[in-house]
Amino acid sequence: MKGTAPTYRYIVRTPGVRGGHPRVEGTRIAVHDVVAYHLLGNSVEEIAGRFDDLTLSRIYECLAFYEDHREEIEKLALESIETRDS
Repeated sequence: MKGTAPTYRYIVRTPGVRGGHPRVEGTRIAVHDVVAYHLLGNSVEEIAGRFDDLTLSRIYECLAFYEDHREEIEKLALESIETRDS
């Protein structure tokens, strides 16, 4: 599937908002925030319970974005987990 970059309906990057990291449009919830909960073993439904502003489709899109940008997002998510545990 080379040649075309995937597009995302709900994921945006805005300079100055959440450090310019990818986030869910209309929120300040970064993709790596969602992924951090996923990496900690939370189900999509559990993640939805933590983020009232997110529908299941937006959570799944965060996870899809993560799959396509694993290195970048995983680094941010792990940093977030480490900060939370400190």
